[in-house]
Amino acid sequence: MSRIVFFCIPAHGHTNPTLGVVRELVARGHEVLYYSYRMLQKDIESTGATFVACDEFDAQQHLTPQEGARIGSDLALSTRVLVDTTLALDEAVCREMERLRPDCIVADSMAVWGKAVALKLGIPFVSSTTTFAFNRYSARIMKQSGKGMLSMLFSMREVNRQIRRLRDRGYPVKSILDIISNDENTDTIVYTSPQFQPCAETFSEKYAFVGPSIRPTVQQIPKTRDRLVYVSMGTVNNDMLPLYRSCIDALKDMDCQVILSVGNQVDLSQFGPLPEGIAVYSSVDQMAVLEKADVFVSHCGMNSVSESLYFSVPLVMLPKTSEQEGVAARVEQLGAGLLLKKTTPEAIREAVTRVLEDPSFREAAARIAEGFRACPGAKGAADKIESCCRTVVPKIHG
Repeated sequence: MSRIVFFCIPAHGHTNPTLGVVRELVARGHEVLYYSYRMLQKDIESTGATFVACDEFDAQQHLTPQEGARIGSDLALSTRVLVDTTLALDEAVCREMERLRPDCIVADSMAVWGKAVALKLGIPFVSSTTTFAFNRYSARIMKQSGKGMLSMLFSMREVNRQIRRLRDRGYPVKSILDIISNDENTDTIVYTSPQFQPCAETFSEKYAFVGPSIRPTVQQIPKTRDRLVYVSMGTVNNDMLPLYRSCIDALKDMDCQVILSVGNQVDLSQFGPLPEGIAVYSSVDQMAVLEKADVFVSHCGMNSVSESLYFSVPLVMLPKTSEQEGVAARVEQLGAGLLLKKTTPEAIREAVTRVLEDPSFREAAARIAEGFRACPGAKGAADKIESCCRTVVPKIHG
């Protein structure tokens, strides 16, 4: 069997979709080494892979709390962190890969050090893309907001300076597009369906659209009313107490069960006594909630949106980063969600009510879910990786 190495950035949203794929590869008898960060060690080791820590090289750990809050929305800062981490890992990763000589390297699309070392050492490479695949056609569909475009323009001088740092160390990077997109000859796994991916027909056969990675539920969530509204702003920048209070004010008089997942940055005691039917948690089993939910008020991270649509749950969307804006735009184009323009209780109540009462939103979500369920999933992703390994793999699995 083959020796396969994974690289990823320190983010649950980029790691979680790969876990089912790693579990499938290990079950097929492959040796998998996963280079990541200790915050994710338990999840990675649960797949049967060997975990290798990269924490000492991670530039994000040295950011101030203020910088950390901007990491998803500030292109210049994000690029600097990426370049700092890449250059810190450069020598160690090259040395390790020369020693291990893996049959294939699989790297997150943002973990450019994995792609770079594969190119340098002639090791077969597969890109793992947990957002939409990006090319000049999909870019036209996933239009930036005016504010986002202006922010990007102001960032480009610093971004280009960071790109020059990579080129000076021998990395074949011409622009930021070489980081956020792959060319037509790069074997690429994309964790969505051809139906949900904008302009899927414009990507080469090197791209495998395998569908979202949906893990089994781990707890039971009782549904206490006919309709359930779920509110979550993700696992990263979720210190949004005023928004959560607006949601409670908006939904307290509706005949709905309401579950808010607010993260660890918010003190639950600050909510005080809650209205009947509303529950607030630091975290929940999102899959278990979405199995029962009727609408999801979401920040529009790719994983959260994919999980919601997999269960045919339409969305009320409040994106905060350009990536989330792109995902929200696609959901809106396909009719499966409504963009929240304001965060007042009145605006939230109006949006939730409209999505609950207009069946077209759930029907559109169900069509996307059908496309997701038709995808090959983790098995298809594992097949793609096996086909790229330099060791020939006998087809003994189903």
